[in-house]
Amino acid sequence: MFTGIILGKGKVVEKRSSGSGMILSLESDFDLTDPEEGESIAVNGVCLTAKNISTRGFTVDVSPESLDRTNLGKLSAGSKVNLERALRMSDRLGGHMVSGHVDAVSEVLERRPVGDFVQFTFGVPAGLGKYIIAKGSIAIDGTSLTVNSCDDKTFSIVVIPHTLEVTLLGTLRKGDSVNIEVDLIGKYVEKMLQADPKGPEKSQGGINPQFLAKHGFIK
Repeated sequence: MFTGIILGKGKVVEKRSSGSGMILSLESDFDLTDPEEGESIAVNGVCLTAKNISTRGFTVDVSPESLDRTNLGKLSAGSKVNLERALRMSDRLGGHMVSGHVDAVSEVLERRPVGDFVQFTFGVPAGLGKYIIAKGSIAIDGTSLTVNSCDDKTFSIVVIPHTLEVTLLGTLRKGDSVNIEVDLIGKYVEKMLQADPKGPEKSQGGINPQFLAKHGFIK
């Protein structure tokens, strides 16, 4: 589990095929203090298992599923990436709960300066529009951000100068691809609402549309 607060940037040192997957060797711009072999590290928002960890280097295996759902396959030697180590129970939750399980790839449709800030507009990947709401949270290349506005086809965010500097968002241009992870809370709520009340998972304290209407949450 992650928070979407990027710890630093990394660089792809080597990329090689491994069956239908891929192996990446990466170098971070920060020290990997108290490393634990097999720990999770988010690379551009994708939760991967780190091995062969050194002070500033590590290797990850990228599965065919991750290659299908993310833009990691487009990386090459020298490519820059956002990095975040896994959340510890004692850490501050400065962003939002990010699983590192990317939903889809989106594209930058527009980049527009707004004073010292930058507004980005992205396309809404198929099937994800219902999870993207104004003032809600979204992870873009692993960075926790707030949705400024949205409709069925696009959504926009406004990025502060600090985030532009410490993440790769500052380098994004029109046409670039990014990894998208929507807020996972919405997925769980949807799953509960779709559950068959007569099914084997029926419980006395279940949440369903009737429960929400009774308590004034929906009409």
